[in-house]
Amino acid sequence: MNPLLQCLCLAVTSALLLAPTAHAEPAYPVRPVRILVGFSPGGSNDIVARLLAPKLSEALGQQVLIDNRPGAGGSIAADSMLKAPADGHTLMICTTGLLTIQPLLQKPGYDPRTDIVPVSLIANTPYIALANAALPIRSVPELIAYAKAHPGELHFASSGNGTMGHLAGEMLKLRAGIHIVHVPYKGTGQAMTDLIGGQVSLIFDQPISSLAYAKSGKLRVLGVAALQRLQSLPEVPTFAEAGLPGFDPVAWTGLCAAKGTPAHVLARLHLDLVQVLRQSEIAQRLVQDGMQVVGSSPDEFREFLVAERRKWAAVIKEVQLRLE
Repeated sequence: MNPLLQCLCLAVTSALLLAPTAHAEPAYPVRPVRILVGFSPGGSNDIVARLLAPKLSEALGQQVLIDNRPGAGGSIAADSMLKAPADGHTLMICTTGLLTIQPLLQKPGYDPRTDIVPVSLIANTPYIALANAALPIRSVPELIAYAKAHPGELHFASSGNGTMGHLAGEMLKLRAGIHIVHVPYKGTGQAMTDLIGGQVSLIFDQPISSLAYAKSGKLRVLGVAALQRLQSLPEVPTFAEAGLPGFDPVAWTGLCAAKGTPAHVLARLHLDLVQVLRQSEIAQRLVQDGMQVVGSSPDEFREFLVAERRKWAAVIKEVQLRLE
């Protein structure tokens, strides 16, 4: 080859190698990342977010900030995320109520199936049934037998109409063929107080907010709605073990982004989140709080959401639940 032509070819090749490609992906993240939590500080979803934030900060190389936007069952947080640029710097902790239950009961102003993009399912939290310790009920079979012998006498509390605690009670009524009366409260705190005081008989709740009452002897855990016993409650049988396999209310916590978030950003977030969840100190803390660590792919999370919506839609339709 002509020496001059050879030098020209080398120069062109070097320039092409050094120049940025037309399809280069923008850097991410380039500033602090906000994770919106649609509930007040101290709740289970807030606890999970604050547990993960420091480790995600290390993985992403930018500070991860938790921003609580309580109200409307998480819809205020969702609205805030959807109004922010869809670049992965504003994310949200998504929950059972926000993406599966509330949209079945009322129109939230956005489409949870298309406007909110799943990143990863973080953890599942099977609900547990707890009874006032003074009741002559020590297991799920005894609960069902008592309810059938005394229809309408047992009252179960929840933190409000249309909440997971409410729907868990309705699901039990359907699966077990019993009649227990729902008593809604404006939050779990007063419901727990009245349950301990004997004003109501039962509650369906997450372990993270109720285990302390059970361990103190003020309440009695009857069963857990999981495929396997919880490591934090190894002595408590599952509802399936108690002869009621169709009772499976599970709260879950996931990480979501807004529609339009670039694919490479979603992939980075998923990869880093799963690596954080695999860290023993994180996994052990979640298990200790009664959760089951997941860390699913976006596609697995999306399939899970479809199944959850189908399950709760059937329950809501069967009990003809309507919110005022």
